[in-house]
Amino acid sequence: MGGGREFAISLDGVRDKNVMQLKKLNTVLFPVRYNDKYYADALASGDFTKLAYYSDICVGSIACRLEKKEGGAIRVYIMTLGILAPYRGLGIGTRLLNHVLDLCLKQNIQEIYLHVQTNNDDAINFYKKFGFEITETIKNYYTNIDPPDCFVLTKLITTSQANK
Repeated sequence: MGGGREFAISLDGVRDKNVMQLKKLNTVLFPVRYNDKYYADALASGDFTKLAYYSDICVGSIACRLEKKEGGAIRVYIMTLGILAPYRGLGIGTRLLNHVLDLCLKQNIQEIYLHVQTNNDDAINFYKKFGFEITETIKNYYTNIDPPDCFVLTKLITTSQANK
C-alpha cells in the first residue's frame, strides 16, 4: 500500500460460530437469498471465505467455492464479495480480493471467476482493475431481479501477474 492512511481492517475466517454474521451481511448486501448449500460451500472453502472488520465492526465478506475441473485442477468461484455501503471505498474489498488472489498463487490455482449482474458497473470496473475479463454473458441467470442477465468475469492467474 502507498503512503495513505492505514485503516483498522482485519480479516477473520468464517466458522460455525460466526456464520450468522455472513448470513446477516448477505441479507443486507444482496437481492438474492442464499441457501444452505451456499453456506456449506463457504465453510468448506476454508481460508477462501473471510469476514472483514473495520475497527471491530463486521462490514464485509468474500465467500468462495472451490471447484474441481476436468483433469483435477482446482478453480475458485467467488460466490459473493460485498461491503456495507458506508464502508466502501476504504480498500476493504481490495483487501478481501487480494487475500483470495494471494491464496490462489500460493496454492497454484490458476483460474478464478464470478458472476456479476450486467448493470452492476461498479462491480465490473472493480474486478477489471484486478485483471478480470468478461468471458461470457448469460441471459436470464437471475430469477427475481432485473435485469436478469449476468456477465461471467474470469481471471487466469500466473505467478508473474500476482495482484495485477
